[in-house]
Amino acid sequence: MKLEGAVVHFLGDSITEGCGASCTEKGFVAVLEKMFGLKKANNYGIGGSRIARQIVITENIWDRDFCMRYTEMDEETDAVVVFGGTNDYGHGEAPLGAPSDREPDTFYGACHYLMRGLLERWPDKPICFLTPLHRLCEDDPKGEGGLKRFSAAPLSVYRDILMECAAFYGLPVLDLWSVSGMQPKVEAVRERLMPDGLHPSDAGHEILSRKIGQFLLTL
Repeated sequence: MKLEGAVVHFLGDSITEGCGASCTEKGFVAVLEKMFGLKKANNYGIGGSRIARQIVITENIWDRDFCMRYTEMDEETDAVVVFGGTNDYGHGEAPLGAPSDREPDTFYGACHYLMRGLLERWPDKPICFLTPLHRLCEDDPKGEGGLKRFSAAPLSVYRDILMECAAFYGLPVLDLWSVSGMQPKVEAVRERLMPDGLHPSDAGHEILSRKIGQFLLTL
């Protein structure tokens, strides 16, 4: 797709929102807008939010999952980019579920619900997903710090489910897990690109901008 002059929606969590950057203008969405000459990059990122639904939904804004929010995005767009899953692993209460699930109360079901909903709303527009980045805590099946009430899966499984569901709908995926070059378990990488072990620095956000923009150009 042509990015110059395009309108692109970005639906995501704190990384999309710009967390970790020194200011909003240094977040990957804002940097990508300038770097690739977009007419408008609409940032629909909410820190702490998840793709799947919580068992108990509070009034906190981060409990407004992706499946709730995609219908609220502006109708006018040339493409939609979805970047999530790390919070489903880190502190989400929804179980993984099964491939046959179609409701947003499991991770499998939420991926199907969201992907189908996006295709029904924008059947003629590019819709793509980004897999989670690596994070310092990514192997504990009970999430960030082992604080989940139940054992689910390491982050790699959430990434695999996201890719599996996207393949079912024929949706392109940028596998940042594999190609970002950002692994915070490498000390030099963490210090430079992901100081807190999860959220990118200004330099990390710039890397994301470049990789995501180049990926969109191929759609």
